[in-house]
Amino acid sequence: MAAVRELTVVAEQLLAPVPGGTGRYTAELLRALAATAPDGWRVRGVVARHHRTQLTAALDNALDNALDNAAGPRVLPVPRRVLAELWRRGLPWWPGGDAVHAPTPLAPPRAPRGRTLSVTVHDTVPWSHPETLTRRGVAWHRAAIATAARHADALVVPTRAVADELAAHVTGPAPVHVIGHGPTTWPTAEPTAGPTAAGGPFVPARYVLATGTIEPRKGIDLLVRAMVDVPDAALVLVGQSGWGGVDVRDLADRAGLPADRLHLLGHIPDAQLATVLRGADVVAVPSLAEGFGLPVLEAMAEGVPVVHSDAPALTEVAGGAGVRVPRGDVAALTAALCDVLTSADRRAALGDAGRRRAAAFSWTRAAEAVWRLHSG
Repeated sequence: MAAVRELTVVAEQLLAPVPGGTGRYTAELLRALAATAPDGWRVRGVVARHHRTQLTAALDNALDNALDNAAGPRVLPVPRRVLAELWRRGLPWWPGGDAVHAPTPLAPPRAPRGRTLSVTVHDTVPWSHPETLTRRGVAWHRAAIATAARHADALVVPTRAVADELAAHVTGPAPVHVIGHGPTTWPTAEPTAGPTAAGGPFVPARYVLATGTIEPRKGIDLLVRAMVDVPDAALVLVGQSGWGGVDVRDLADRAGLPADRLHLLGHIPDAQLATVLRGADVVAVPSLAEGFGLPVLEAMAEGVPVVHSDAPALTEVAGGAGVRVPRGDVAALTAALCDVLTSADRRAALGDAGRRRAAAFSWTRAAEAVWRLHSG
């Protein structure tokens, strides 16, 4: 009987203090890879060493059991910082398996003979918008991505826009494969504490929603300023604070947005997030730079109208099914939000177009494309 081969997925981003969109990508892709494993293959997640209580809590709660669907996780004997430094210095420490997929540039520098390595590069922000990251983050990402381009068997990028931008900054023999994301898998059970239920987050009757990590490149400052001149609707933000110290309440105070028109929900469970998303009148994604823009796809899959910036990746993902505005143009953002909010017919048309566009994306297809890199 032939031995079962193993695809190891570096799942460390799932345990990051602020997992963000890359954490969502890792969980969704890992789940889909486990569900689509070819005959003779299995999937195992691998993470660095963490405090056992932290690791257990994260796997049971934050990861939505993503790793439990695979054969794992395997826990390496070193903490994340040490692992990242060892790989940065070129130590070819293989985390196990016949093949490795790294959902972020945190990856072994090369694969041993007879094994394969693929690495996902989500965006080119370390080159295009370095001011929105820490200097250490810029240096680490540039070096890690350059190493992957030289030594990995394949690079995975989420959009053609990232592939084109990456070619201007990094050279290497690793072929680049455009593999998009899929709509988020929301809990199937009805939430026990939704926005209107006791214990759930309060949201106003009409609102513009923005989701994701709150950090400089997300354009939240522009959105706050735009909302000042958007009547009869509040701004609801869902997401954790990331790097950059963006103080949304201070931004609102300086812009003149009344406190009762701003609702910061922070991190909320997925069941509640799905309910908040479905109740929104419009989702705003005014980012200065993105590699994919999962909030665009999440909204479209639920039939919620989207107003997004003209960042190339967002334009590509939306495929004309959203309302596009120039990056940094507060007046255009205000006008677009007002246009959508004041026309029920406009919202319905955008919702229908969004659903059709979202149907072109699938985590199953994404996983099958990654499998072909290793088992084809």
